[in-house]
Amino acid sequence: MIAVEKPVMLVAIDEGKKSLYALEWTLDRFFLPCTPNHPFKIVLIHAKPSPPSIGNGGSNLKKAASQVSQTAIELCNSKSVKDVSVEVVEGDAKSVLCEAVEKHRASVLVVGSRGHGKLKRAVLGSVGDYCVHHAHCTVMIVKKPKIIC
Repeated sequence: MIAVEKPVMLVAIDEGKKSLYALEWTLDRFFLPCTPNHPFKIVLIHAKPSPPSIGNGGSNLKKAASQVSQTAIELCNSKSVKDVSVEVVEGDAKSVLCEAVEKHRASVLVVGSRGHGKLKRAVLGSVGDYCVHHAHCTVMIVKKPKIIC
């Protein structure tokens, strides 16, 4: 019998709460604990900024990347998802994510929505929007709903 590899789902992670919300949302919907054979292989991708050439910024970036990865793995473990790999790649998030899609031949890329306003999004650009237009896979942008009281 031929072993068929599971499709790859990439989930972008960073130090923001919206990133963790997107990961948790994905785990709750695609990696149910009652289902022993999950439909995807999950790869968490963290795009780490390049360190400044002067100062101690590099060690702070490494520490932050390690913390982001550890928090994401703990969240996966708490949802009984054990088969998780994490990649920390230096570079701009837009490029890192699109390159990871190609590298892993991903079927799905999940990114959280930062919720920038129109002006900030026009100046900075949206990672999700860029990936929708350039990644060669399905891109799911998870937006945390606003709580209206």
